[in-house]
Amino acid sequence: MGSGLIDYLCRMFHEKKPIIMQKLVTDINEQIKLFQENAALQAENGNKAAGGRARKASLELEKQLKAFRKASIDASK
Repeated sequence: MGSGLIDYLCRMFHEKKPIIMQKLVTDINEQIKLFQENAALQAENGNKAAGGRARKASLELEKQLKAFRKASIDASK
């Protein structure tokens, strides 16, 4: 590969970092909303199914937060 192609690919990846970060933030906010709704249903009404959904949302949220942390570190380099 030529140096020009490598530079071009690096620029393209660097330009897409803000888009990736925005997508992660949007996904995290949606997952937080889902968790809050289901956790409230369990806490207020004792809805066991909502508790399961809240736990599942918390696991997904953990994955998304780790992905955000990684993307944030990469973006700061």
